[in-house]
Amino acid sequence: MSQDVEAALARVRARIAAAARHAGRHPSEVELLLAVKTVSPPLIRAAIVAGGTVLGHNRAQELTVTEPELADLPHQVHFIGHLQSNKVNQVLRWVTCVQTVDALGLAQRLDRGYGRILEAGDRTGPLEVLVQVNTSRETSKSGVDVGAASDLAAEVAALPALRLRGFMTIGANSPDAMAVRASYDDLRQVRDAVVGSGDPGTAAADQLSMGMSGDLEIAVAAGATMVRVGSAVFGERG
Repeated sequence: MSQDVEAALARVRARIAAAARHAGRHPSEVELLLAVKTVSPPLIRAAIVAGGTVLGHNRAQELTVTEPELADLPHQVHFIGHLQSNKVNQVLRWVTCVQTVDALGLAQRLDRGYGRILEAGDRTGPLEVLVQVNTSRETSKSGVDVGAASDLAAEVAALPALRLRGFMTIGANSPDAMAVRASYDDLRQVRDAVVGSGDPGTAAADQLSMGMSGDLEIAVAAGATMVRVGSAVFGERG
């Protein structure tokens, strides 16, 4: 099992490196996040040991069950699923980044909850967050509208317990590579506009979390700084 995961990780890293070089980028510019939805703790543990130390959880309930079993291994925990307001405090105990901030109300709740954690001395430094943008304009996807993303980013960046680090999107659900690429280009354009806006707290919001197992090459070509890969490492899941 551990050897299978290690080999799969090596294949994914080779894909990322090849895509980066093809785009004239250095492979170190693209970080790999392992999307671990429905993956068992022993398999996740094998992935961490093999060097996959950035995990992305989609579900608060899974996160709170899984992470205590991995606490002895150094790794980062990102939340990459739709976050319900009543799950915020459960998630904040474990995460280093929330990638799916798509409304000011959610950001404010994260700010209040994490502020209490800071006041208690349980953490130091702000919580990193990404603004999720629905660049594909698909109603089935979460995320703020492209036209409203810059305003939301400025509002999030102003919250004291949060640090805006960039933007996240899920690519267009299309067999047309040009349509997928367009959805990623839109996120890069949002990022560039926000970073160049001069609004307080936005200058370092340069991260682009985009691309998954099936389209990571397109995302890397469009400027992704992080790709979220699950099935290419752990196999297809329900």
